[in-house]
Amino acid sequence: MKIRYYGLNAFIIEKGKAKIAIDPGTGLFLIKPYSLIPKSEWEGVTHIFVTHGDFDHFGYAISMAKKTGAKVFCGEELSEEFYKKGVENLYVIGVDDFVDLGEVKVRGVKTKHGPFKISLGWGVFEMKAYLTEGDHPKREIFLFSKRIYKKEEAGEVKNHGTIRFLFGLLRMEKDNINFAKGSIGFEIKVGERSVINLGDTLLQEEWKGMSPDLLMIPIGGILLRNTMNESKSVEAVRLMQPKKVIPCHYDYFMWGKNMIPADSKGFKKGVEDLGVECILMKSKEEREIN
Repeated sequence: MKIRYYGLNAFIIEKGKAKIAIDPGTGLFLIKPYSLIPKSEWEGVTHIFVTHGDFDHFGYAISMAKKTGAKVFCGEELSEEFYKKGVENLYVIGVDDFVDLGEVKVRGVKTKHGPFKISLGWGVFEMKAYLTEGDHPKREIFLFSKRIYKKEEAGEVKNHGTIRFLFGLLRMEKDNINFAKGSIGFEIKVGERSVINLGDTLLQEEWKGMSPDLLMIPIGGILLRNTMNESKSVEAVRLMQPKKVIPCHYDYFMWGKNMIPADSKGFKKGVEDLGVECILMKSKEEREIN
């Protein structure tokens, strides 16, 4: 089984007739967007897996799907984005849902995206988002502490976002923003090999004893805290007991700054202390995984 890594959570897996793309998202060089999985790699893609709708995981998924005609797997919330763009061959996956396509078999794995917070200009601009549940989504605008606008609707609340300008002079609050849409992990069985990819997620006890041949796991949750950090990821490895591990979603630069740092060597040692093989991959590197 060949694995190629393109940074963040973008992977290509090739085995037999299957060419699998995981999270074909958007990268940023300064402010210029580009496809994490190069377009030269799109040819021959047979299956596309999208763990959630954030731009760095989903950004080029629709374009790749329409270009290749590949089978697409995603969570229910994200499916509407594909349907409205006319993407066919869509498989909507929930936790423990199972799809058997012969050479490729898929099961949904529970994940939960962590909160996201970013500040620019020492308080000039701040954005926060987190998953939540409730009824009657709202949109509100505040000038200092005084609410100057409110709109409330009937419906289900999935997440919440806050944007603050000029140290809180103006604040906007909104439910159901475009954040962590359709979060789901995947257990992908290709031939006799099983691969689990978790996207961005916090630690989940339900992973105990899943024992994949290969686990792709995020470790960069130090600054942004939207996913696991190294210690939580080592605990996840302890729970899941995989044969091999590839850490991902770390050491990614945005706006010229490393927004997703991680101690990958420390993670590797922690994993190997558990008796599990850990494979560190650089962006654009290819490995043959037996």
